[in-house]
Amino acid sequence: MVTTDDQAAPAAEDTASRPSWWHRDHPVFTPLAGFFAGLLFVLLVPSVYAGVLSTLADDETTSRLFPFVLVALAVPVGLTLAPHTRRFGRYMLLGVVSTAVVVLGVAALVVWFLVSRS
Repeated sequence: MVTTDDQAAPAAEDTASRPSWWHRDHPVFTPLAGFFAGLLFVLLVPSVYAGVLSTLADDETTSRLFPFVLVALAVPVGLTLAPHTRRFGRYMLLGVVSTAVVVLGVAALVVWFLVSRS
């Protein structure tokens, strides 16, 4: 079938108005990014918070103020509540919870093993 210039112009406008591949959302990009953001959140936020506190204050003050790191959990909860970032926030919470469960489970298993061997 032969196309004329009149038929080719709308097709060119249609492809030009579409976002590039970088801006389109792949089905697994948001879940993977959210999950690994949650994993990094659990690992980095308490570490950086403790490092900054120990640099700025003495050990007693650092240990007293460390539980306030839990306020940072408002970030994934806030992402879950906002409609635009709800899917990302859910997967971030999944990453946070699953990382915490794995870390605590492995720690409990190691402590049990060490206590039972002594």
